[in-house]
This record gives sequence, C-alpha cells and structure tokens, in this order.
Amino acid sequence: MNKRVILFIFSLILFSAAAVFLSLPAHGEGSEAKPIFRDSPLPKSFSLCGEAMPLDNQEVLERLDRELTISAWNQAQVFMWIKRTGRYFPLIEGKLKALRMPDDLKYVAVAESSLVKNVRSSAGALGPWQFMPQTGSNQGLRRDRWADERLNFELATEAALKYLQNLREMFGSWTLALAAYNSGEFRIKKEIEEQQVNDYYRLVLPTETERFIFRIAAIKLILENPGQYGYAVEPDRIYKPVQADAVPVSLKAPIHITEVAMALGVDFKAIKKLNPQILGYHLPPGSYTLRVPSGLGVKTADALKQAGRPSRKPSEPSEEMYYVVQPGDSLGLISNRTGVPVDVLRKINGIEGSHIIPGQKLRLTS
Repeated sequence: MNKRVILFIFSLILFSAAAVFLSLPAHGEGSEAKPIFRDSPLPKSFSLCGEAMPLDNQEVLERLDRELTISAWNQAQVFMWIKRTGRYFPLIEGKLKALRMPDDLKYVAVAESSLVKNVRSSAGALGPWQFMPQTGSNQGLRRDRWADERLNFELATEAALKYLQNLREMFGSWTLALAAYNSGEFRIKKEIEEQQVNDYYRLVLPTETERFIFRIAAIKLILENPGQYGYAVEPDRIYKPVQADAVPVSLKAPIHITEVAMALGVDFKAIKKLNPQILGYHLPPGSYTLRVPSGLGVKTADALKQAGRPSRKPSEPSEEMYYVVQPGDSLGLISNRTGVPVDVLRKINGIEGSHIIPGQKLRLTS
C-alpha cells in the first residue's frame, strides 16, 4: 500500500470522527443529562432562637449556604450527630425548658463539640460546651489536680446555659450572645463600640465568630429535618441516654476508684466512664455528685466506707503524690497541671528559686 492510499484512509477516519462529534447536541440543547449531585436546599425564611435571619440580604444567604453545604456533605459527621442527639438532647432540652430558654440553644453543643464529651481545642477549650479554663472557673466549674468539671456533661450544660443567659442580658439578643460565647464578651463589646453597630449580621467579627451562628443554623436545619438532606437513621440506631444513679458524696480524703468499684462489684471503667470529670485514679476530696451504675446508688455509701479504710502502710506513698519533671517543664507549668501552688512546690521539695531538672521527682503533698 503506497503512502497516498494510507494518507487518504487516515484523512477519512479523521473526517468521520469530526462529523460524529459535531453532530452531538450541545449541553442544554436537547440534552437529557442529569446532575450527579443535588444541592442542599435553602429555606425561604429562617429564625434562630426566635430571631429572624435576614435572608433577603445576599451576603447573609451566601454565608448560610456555605455552612449548610459544608455540614450537609459531611455525611459521617451528620450520622454521628443524629445518633448522639438521642443520648444528650433530652438532658439539654429539659434544662432549657426549666429555664424558659430557646430550645435552639441545644444546637450550640453540637457546633462546639459534635456532642463528644472530651474534645479539647488547640486553644485549651475543653468538653462538650468547649469552656476555656478561666471561663469555666468563672461559671463555677471545678478545675484542679483532681477534677475538671468541664468534662461533666450535666455540670457543663448547666454552666453553659447560665453563661448564655448572662450574655443575653448583657447584649440584648441571642445572636450577639452566641457571638460573645464564641469570642468572649469583651471582644464583642469592643467591636460594637468601634463599629457603632449592635446587630450581629452587620458587624465585622473574627472569621470563626462570623461563621459560628451560621454553623449553628445549618445544624438546626439538618437535625430538624434530616430526610430533606438525604439522611435516614433507623430508630434503634439512635443512642439512648446512659442510665445511672446520682449519689451525693462528701469526702475528706481521696479514695481509689478501683477500691470503690470492687466494693460495688463493677470495674474501674464503669465508675470512670460515668464521671469523666475525674482526672486520675482517685475520687476527689470535697462535696459533689458521683454517678454509679444504675441500681447501685443504695450501696455506694457502704462501698465508700469500705474503700476508705487504709490499705497501705502510712510510709508507702501513692505514685500520684509525685510528679516527674519533663523536658521543658517549669514550676508554673507543673503547678497548672497538678493544682499545687508554686510556693508549696518549692517549700515541700526544698527548691531555692525555680531551678528544676528533667527526671527530678517532685512531691505534691507534704
């Protein structure tokens, strides 16, 4: 076959292919193609905590669209939201109703932690309501070497609702109260004063705070009508509230949790999981409510007495009475971690000034 014939055949093939391509209908001109994905529907009107969101403002609409799209397409997270609400929403809803506060505030806990009790942020916020250390202490949550009540769902919820009530009284609207919950009341006060505007939707705020209310709104839209966004969870897959007995205790000295658990006929884990605010291996000294497995509340007083009997020789200290200095530690950092004041650390360990070395074993009690 000569070169002219080969060239003719090749040209014919190219011409035929071009003709087929040009005969195809353009997209939108007679084409029956369907989109693979479907956009998340936006509401025509919306309110959060009884306050209307100005969706006629295009910027506001687009900010809601962003958070709703991001949240609705995070399928694994939304499924876990739906399942966890069965466990935790009844408690929040009951407290909101008793305080006559908007039911929508329950979605704040989802926005903050996805209803995971032990979440810690890079900034140091902790627990289901993401309290910073000082804010939690200001709201009456205990935080010392023995316990951090930011991790206790019920106590943290009570503190968060009390704080939100105060913020609502301070700023006059729930949207500004929620913004202050996110970035702090002093920052919101400063921005209102600088910008001479007291409307959340008209203020320029830190990016995280500008997104916060819209994230809560997106969560509300999805969880109030999950089917509209493509989610279906069978009722038996929804997590149930954990049943437990609440027992008031008042301890003068710490008691090892294992000893109490053995006296009750359960494992250490059973007590620890019901009381996530307890940081170590011991029930803290002081007065508080202890949760024990359902049905064991009536036995707890006797179990505490039995466990409180001395089981070690007086000269045999517990390992938790010591702290081993780590590289980069300072007395101030160790004090924050253990709850023992710096001057006490110096006194009981005979430290002059602030010099400590890695590997050094410091006593925490005299």
